[in-house]
Amino acid sequence: MTEYRNLGRTGVQVSPLALGTMMFGARGNTDHDDSVRIIHHALDSGINFVDTADVYSQGESETIVGKALAGGRRDNVVLATKFHGRLGDDPNESGNSRRWIIREVENSLRRLGTDWIDLYQVHRPEPGTDFDETLGALSDLVRQGKIRYIGTSTFEPSAIVEGQW
Repeated sequence: MTEYRNLGRTGVQVSPLALGTMMFGARGNTDHDDSVRIIHHALDSGINFVDTADVYSQGESETIVGKALAGGRRDNVVLATKFHGRLGDDPNESGNSRRWIIREVENSLRRLGTDWIDLYQVHRPEPGTDFDETLGALSDLVRQGKIRYIGTSTFEPSAIVEGQW
């Protein structure tokens, strides 16, 4: 695969196919070595865009992706992950609040075994959290170099326009 496309207007080039890893871990393929082989095969075939989320198998998917990218493969991958879903019993262990975003990006970075996330996405809208709160936290993480770009996964187009304003 040699054809790549722009990721929005970022200038970053991504393969037209992304490898989604929702089914790696307890929710699907529990064999970490097999999942790593699948990721390596995708990368060797020209896919350079890998997508996961903190909530996929309670973080296990991110751990598997981190294993697959260890040993020098990380630099050539556009790595995307998401936050929002419930990861514990505490009422503050989910959502789009600054508190949760700052905590969860650190957990994702640790599980993924990397210093930065290329595309950090809000998985779902949360009407009870001010959009400026979420965007402010994400902007701070961009300035800190922990994430490079921000995005959404399941937002209505009108919410994206509101965020741009």
